[in-house]
Amino acid sequence: MTESLAPPAPAPRLGRGAVTAVAAALMLGLLLGALDQMIVAAVMRTVADQLNGLTLQAWATTAYLIAGVVSTPLYGRLSDIYGRKPLYLVSISLFLLGSLLCAAAQSMYELAAFRAVQGLGAGGLMALAFAILADMLPPERRSKYQAWFGAVFGIASVAGPVLGGLFAGMGSFLGMAGWRWAFLVNLPIGLVALVLVVTLYRLPHTRTDHRIDYGGAVTLLIGLVPLLVVAEQGSGWGWESPRTLALIGVGVAGLLGFVLTERRMGDAALLPPRLFASPLFTMSNAVNVVVGMGVFGGLSVLPLYLQIVKGLSPTTAGLMLLPQTLGIVAAGRLCGPFVTRTGRYKGLLVLGLAVMTVCALAFARLTPGTSLWLTGLITTAMGLGIGLCFQVMLIAIQASAPAGAMGAASASYTFFRQIGGTAGTTLYLSILFALAEDRIAAALRRTESTPAFQSALHDPAVTSDPGAQHLIASLHGGPGIDLNDTSYLDHLDARLAHPVLDGMASAMNTVFVVVGCVMAAGLVLALFLKEKTRD
Repeated sequence: MTESLAPPAPAPRLGRGAVTAVAAALMLGLLLGALDQMIVAAVMRTVADQLNGLTLQAWATTAYLIAGVVSTPLYGRLSDIYGRKPLYLVSISLFLLGSLLCAAAQSMYELAAFRAVQGLGAGGLMALAFAILADMLPPERRSKYQAWFGAVFGIASVAGPVLGGLFAGMGSFLGMAGWRWAFLVNLPIGLVALVLVVTLYRLPHTRTDHRIDYGGAVTLLIGLVPLLVVAEQGSGWGWESPRTLALIGVGVAGLLGFVLTERRMGDAALLPPRLFASPLFTMSNAVNVVVGMGVFGGLSVLPLYLQIVKGLSPTTAGLMLLPQTLGIVAAGRLCGPFVTRTGRYKGLLVLGLAVMTVCALAFARLTPGTSLWLTGLITTAMGLGIGLCFQVMLIAIQASAPAGAMGAASASYTFFRQIGGTAGTTLYLSILFALAEDRIAAALRRTESTPAFQSALHDPAVTSDPGAQHLIASLHGGPGIDLNDTSYLDHLDARLAHPVLDGMASAMNTVFVVVGCVMAAGLVLALFLKEKTRD
């Protein structure tokens, strides 16, 4: 089935040189955010181990995503009113401030707070880049530049893991721990981006005066934060505990308040209700949420598998994700021209979701003994699926935007994807660490009586290791395995480490089964998507 929508307002006419110059500035802004995410993903285990908070890493990740979720639609709306340029400069400045603060963090809780500052800036980097591009160019010319944007993520994915591994492996540099440079490296890139945006961005803007939906931002924050805290802590508190139920109540009330606020604000809302009058817009963003859960949530677990279970260095683990990046870029470059030529994208979206579902279930079969080439093959296929989904969803969402709301519609693409990513990251890491301790204990009980394990227990060279002593103490009624610092696994005897790695892999398998089910739900939703016909 298809639906016909009114064409968007014509984009401002700019010369080819001006378009290229502005696109270059936007690419630097995208590089700033994309490179940071890649580097932080590569160093997070080292950071968490040094700050004694591996089980708290979800806070550092979700604080960044929550801030981005709340600020993304606000940037879109404010840029429709005041113009893209000043909001874009604010977003870069906040991101750089957050980077400085992160480099000075002394605990995982401080890091989480400072990552939230970064997230406030990151919310505008992608949403405004795509909105500016939509302002400059008609739909048939955007795919070329969107492919360039995709190449930026490819560059970041190549450089990020290498830089992250370099920083994670440093003892110190210029008197600071190596991992702190993972945040300081943002400063020169951001400063160059600021200069280029100030000097090159000359796109005219017609001011539109109406109310700003600060109430929507506040109620959205009230709705999201308690629910994410419950997702993170609910298994420890008890799902029926008064604290859990109280936070669920606050979160639901906040989301209800957000919906009511948006309806009252009308076209001034962060997410104008008229956008949802289009079934194409509504269904595309529903799929967008699910894909965000699968991509960002699932990928928060894969680097841990590579570093903890497979014992790879941060650099090597990051490089193992490069095939996925190449798949994302390749799929985006191929499907963009196809959609431009044919106007059809539903089939590509369904194909991408089917591939991602199969790959997630394949990840659920990973064990400590799985070969790296097989892991790389699955990762490459996952990248192809992601590339198909991301490209066509953006096309569908922008195609459904009514005149005068391109900023809000483009922001919704990042907004709903971040909603899914935030929920997925919190949920999956919560499941992982809730299951890991019991799975490790069960694996230790199965292995304790084996000859190899007993041989290690009676080897003085093995038992003198502090990590081995902690593990042995856990077998004799001592405290359970401490998952806040897993660095001891890097030098623990393989015979003692095996059940720990087996238990971690088992917990990760369960997480990927959940990811597969989520992606399957997105596949079902995509089957009901209506394509926009060309007028």
